[in-house]
Amino acid sequence: MANTYSQIYIQIVFAVKGRENLIKKENREELHKFITGIVSNREQKLLAIFAMPDHVHILVGIKPNIVISDLVRDIKAGSSKFINDSKWINGKFSWQEGYGAFSYSKSHLDNVIKYILNQEEHHKKQTFKKEYLAFLEKFEIEYEEKYLFEWIEL
Repeated sequence: MANTYSQIYIQIVFAVKGRENLIKKENREELHKFITGIVSNREQKLLAIFAMPDHVHILVGIKPNIVISDLVRDIKAGSSKFINDSKWINGKFSWQEGYGAFSYSKSHLDNVIKYILNQEEHHKKQTFKKEYLAFLEKFEIEYEEKYLFEWIEL
């Protein structure tokens, strides 16, 4: 659209159904590439991605012509089909319902990218549940515990 300019950066976080550790390290890069392809095909810009065994963080530069929920739906549907077609697990893979979407200014991008790419180290100190609840509190998002992801405490 002519004369439309925007700068929208969103970190998207979603989890494996049941919060099971189903994304293996050896499949991570292939999943990253596949999700990057989905984002690119929707004409959005993927800035960072990291898949932990039980959840994924994605930082996307979004144009105003797309609805975030549509992009997340396409990422989750396409990647779960890809994982199932690739037979990475016995049984059916799926993502949990829902996701988190958190906005950032351009001045925060370097720190957010480093944070996403450093997920393995980060989760040696903090659980996904604590991390996700911290996002909700930091961004002052009201929530009901019963509607959050299923949490598996180890």
